Amino acid sequence: MSGIVCDRSRGTEGIAGMRKRQQRHDIIRDIIREHNVKTQRDLANQLQAAGYECTQATISRDIMDMGLVKSREGYYVLPEEMRLQRMVSELVEEVHVAGNMVVVKTFSGGAAGVSAALDKASLRGALGTVAGDNTIMIAAESPEAAVEVERAIDRLRRR
Repeated sequence: MSGIVCDRSRGTEGIAGMRKRQQRHDIIRDIIREHNVKTQRDLANQLQAAGYECTQATISRDIMDMGLVKSREGYYVLPEEMRLQRMVSELVEEVHVAGNMVVVKTFSGGAAGVSAALDKASLRGALGTVAGDNTIMIAAESPEAAVEVERAIDRLRRR
């Protein structure tokens, strides 16, 4: 086996094992945000591509520990993004990038709630949001980060 080995006996892993588990959870969060993952096998394949060799038991335990849930379409979603996914899919009409800004158009009255949910989800690359009645401005770290934020919101719209 090459890569980082994930399987550890619960309760005997110590500080180093806890750090590895936290790192793996961070990788899993990134995978869930960036890919449509339907099965534990899909997640195992993505982890393996990231250099982690994990058993099915470890992946199952991680899913439970992280509180991952399935969307209506059968994809794993982070619990903090479930509300966001629901709001984005129901309220967001358009998403555009302008430099390091992302402009999100919602149905009338929807911007404040979607903006709050976006802030709570802490999308990678997003620095903060400002909302009006039907428009959200998201400041991103860079133009490249703005494109990633736009893609993340578009993925949430389609789930």
